[in-house]
Amino acid sequence: MTREKALDLLKENLENKNLQKHCLAVEAGMRHFAKYFDEDENLWGLAGLLHDLDYEETKDNFEKHGIRTAEMLEELDDVDGKIIYAIKAHPGHVEAKSRMDKVLYALDPLTGLVIAATLMHPEKKISALDKNFLLRRFKDKRFAAGANRDQIKACKEFDMELEDFLEHTIEAMASIEKKLGF
Repeated sequence: MTREKALDLLKENLENKNLQKHCLAVEAGMRHFAKYFDEDENLWGLAGLLHDLDYEETKDNFEKHGIRTAEMLEELDDVDGKIIYAIKAHPGHVEAKSRMDKVLYALDPLTGLVIAATLMHPEKKISALDKNFLLRRFKDKRFAAGANRDQIKACKEFDMELEDFLEHTIEAMASIEKKLGF
């Protein structure tokens, strides 16, 4: 699947612009980590871009989240099965096995934490964040309470320390901050 086709699918299935931006943020992170780990940037990027394709349809039925996206993508003949599996793994419905699965699982909530931290930062720019600022927000459980800290800490499953994971994610998201509205 091409990125252009994936973007069309995203816009067809997610009307909420903030959800679209979230998917772009996760895509940027996945591409960054694919490059870091010497993996397929396009494959990883598509997994990030498409991971919440069904969110508006399944937001009130978590058991279907990711599963419905997998069903939609399985109907197409140009989506790699690794992408479909990673999307099913990101909400925890199946075991995250590959490095791609594990990064998507941990990265998804971290992008939300980065956005929330950016909004409270004096400069209101992702590029102005540093890992220490973000780490302080991470440690405050009341801050961006929806960002599952245990899920983010699963970065250890792909042999990355939390501080490094935060720093790399800031860098990835800063690279597209204008597209994210900052």
